[in-house]
Amino acid sequence: MNNDIRKPKKYTFYLSITILLLSITTIMGVFAFTMYVERYTQKSDPNRYDKYYIMIAENSSASFWKSVYEGAYEEGIVQNSYVDLLNDTFGTDYSKEDMMRIAIASEVDGIIVAADESDEMTELINEAVSEEIPVVTLYGDNTQSNRCTFVGIGSYDLGREYGRQVLEIMRKKQLPRAQVQVTPLYDENGVRLMWTEEMIHYPVRVTVLLSTHTQDSGQNILCSGIQETIENEKQENVEIELSLVTIDDTNTFSVEESIRDIFMEKDIPDIIVCLNELNTTCVYQAVVDYNKVGQVNILGYYDSDTILKAIDRNVIYATAKIDAAQMGKYCVEALTEFHTFGNTSQYFIADIELINKDNIAEYLDGGAELE
Repeated sequence: MNNDIRKPKKYTFYLSITILLLSITTIMGVFAFTMYVERYTQKSDPNRYDKYYIMIAENSSASFWKSVYEGAYEEGIVQNSYVDLLNDTFGTDYSKEDMMRIAIASEVDGIIVAADESDEMTELINEAVSEEIPVVTLYGDNTQSNRCTFVGIGSYDLGREYGRQVLEIMRKKQLPRAQVQVTPLYDENGVRLMWTEEMIHYPVRVTVLLSTHTQDSGQNILCSGIQETIENEKQENVEIELSLVTIDDTNTFSVEESIRDIFMEKDIPDIIVCLNELNTTCVYQAVVDYNKVGQVNILGYYDSDTILKAIDRNVIYATAKIDAAQMGKYCVEALTEFHTFGNTSQYFIADIELINKDNIAEYLDGGAELE
């Protein structure tokens, strides 16, 4: 009887301790970041910047996000503003939401965040705006919030381009594949009379890899672009099975595990469409590891050295080159306009180019030093 009474009290105690520790961690983060910011705002510094912005990226170690930050940083110098990548300051111990709270408490001049459509993110963006801190959503949007602008890609147009590339692969690789099936024909007494031949056409299996933790409409719009383009432009009597597979992108290991599961299935996709740099790299590695080069066609995302090398080696069919530096530049331009005029454009859309075997030499000769 006494044990039953003490049990909930013990749980309540542990819960209280956990909440207290989390609060202390956040407060310490705010204090550390505030001290960090002061280095750029001291009045005694003749070279101090007019504005101090922070960026909260999706994955600061990826080439894509490094390029985004470089574009923002360089444009910040032009605008006499300093752009700091908060992920590099606090590492992976803090979530995007934690870093949003730290940035708000530190009273920075603007926040650039890789957002999503979660309620928590909406509340944090609105809290920042209420504190007169403009927020730019980057790559992932939060349409329900009071953010001043969104900088991203034309998801539907990119989806249409992926759809056209799917159809081009089918045409060049002569998909769907057909196989002759030989079947015996028997009479009513069970005596075999002859063999019959039938041409069996297998459907083209197209798999689009989605991010489990991306809670925004961009993925859905992109997939709609793929599906509509395939349905409207494919040849008659051609069967295409389009499937959407969610990938656990908590870390690199979980992505590798999720993609490995795809290659362990009996029916491996003919075409895999990747919507981020990490998935592209992991699928490329899986195709090589499972000896599926030439059997599985990859449509990738971004133009890292690894991806360019894979295109040159005919392992990746094509990739969408997103002007990541331009995205970063647009973020700072938007914040500058907002501080100057009190408003800015609702959307900034980055340029997209397609890289394939036909033009890969231009990018390799352009200075991408491959391993």
